[in-house]
Amino acid sequence: MSGKKRAADVMYETDAAARMLGMTIDRNEPGEAIVSLTLRDDMMNGFGITHGGVVFALADTAFAYACNEDEYVTVAQGADISFLATSTVGQRLTAHARRVVKNGKNGLYDVTVTTDDDTRIAEFRGRSFTTAKTI
Repeated sequence: MSGKKRAADVMYETDAAARMLGMTIDRNEPGEAIVSLTLRDDMMNGFGITHGGVVFALADTAFAYACNEDEYVTVAQGADISFLATSTVGQRLTAHARRVVKNGKNGLYDVTVTTDDDTRIAEFRGRSFTTAKTI
C-alpha cells in the first residue's frame, strides 16, 4: 500500500454507533481485529441478559475493522450469528475477528465473542464486499 491509510484506520473517527456503545478497538490489523465493550444496564433485554443486537453489533464492528484491509471501503454483504451463552451487566465482551479467505472483492471472516472469563458467547460469520470507493 506504500503509505496509504487503511479504511479501518479512519473508521472510528466517525463510528458514532461504536462510540455510543462504548466499544474500544484493541487490535486493528489487516484481516484481524479485536473490539471490546463493557455491558451496561441499558444493553440488557427484558430477561436481564444482554440483548442479542448488542452482541451482534460488537461482532459486526470487529468484522468491519478486520475486513477494511486497505484504502478501499469494504462493506458487509451479509452475516449470521449463533448465540451460545448469555452475559450480563458488568461483564466485558471481546470480539475477535479473523479473515478466513479473501478472493478478489469478496471476503469471509469469522468472529468469536467471549466474556472476560473466556466464556464463548457467540460465533459470527461475515461476508464482505470491497467497493471501488476509497477513503
